[in-house]
Amino acid sequence: MVRDGFFYALGLGVVAAALWYLSMPLWLVALPIVLAIFFLWFFRDPNRVIPQGVGEIVSPGDGVVTEAEWIETIGGSRLRLSIFLNVFDVHVNRSPVAGTVTVCELRKGQFMNAMNAESVLNNEQTLITIDAGGYEVSFKQIAGLLARRIVCNLKVGDRVERGQRMGLIKFGSRVDVLIPAAANLKVKTGARVKGGSTVIAVLPEGSLKTAQVASAVVA
Repeated sequence: MVRDGFFYALGLGVVAAALWYLSMPLWLVALPIVLAIFFLWFFRDPNRVIPQGVGEIVSPGDGVVTEAEWIETIGGSRLRLSIFLNVFDVHVNRSPVAGTVTVCELRKGQFMNAMNAESVLNNEQTLITIDAGGYEVSFKQIAGLLARRIVCNLKVGDRVERGQRMGLIKFGSRVDVLIPAAANLKVKTGARVKGGSTVIAVLPEGSLKTAQVASAVVA
C-alpha cells in the first residue's frame, strides 16, 4: 500500500466522523467512507514476481499496450511501447531493467488525454534513462487528463534493479518505453501488462555481447 492511500482515507474518515457527529443523513456519512475505501484500493501496491532472464525488459507499469512502433531518435532507431493506465490499474511504476540512472528530469506541460498521440510531446512528464551495461532503456511517466501528479523517487547516479519500485502517477496516465532496436518484442498492441512482471521485450544474447564489447571499448 502506498502511504498516500492512508492519507486520503484518513482525511475522508475524519469527514465521515464529523458528518455523523452532526447527525447528517446516513447516505451522506457513507459517501466519504466509500471514497476512503476506494483510495485504499487505488493506492494498492501488490508484490510481483520479477523475471530473472538475461536481456529481459519488463513493463514499467500496469495497463494496456496502445502503441508499438519503431521511431528514430538522436541516438538511433528505437522501439517505442506506449502503455495506458486507466483509473482502475495499479499506478505504482517499476524500473524495466537493472542499471544506473543517467537521466531523470521532469518536463512541465499540459494535461490532455493520455490516449492522445500528442500527449507524449506536450503533457507533463518525467523522463528516466537507465544504463543497463552496454545498452540503454528510457521510459516516461506521462500525466493524463486526471493524473495531475507524477512521483519519481529516482535521481541521477542511483543504482536500480529490474522491477524495482520507482514512483507512481495518480489517477489515469501513460507510460512510454524506448528500448534498443535489436530487442525482440514480446507483447502486441492491445495486450494487458503488469509492471515489473510482464516481459515486454528481450535483447538477444548476441546483441548483449556486442553492446558490452562496445561499452568496454568506449570506457
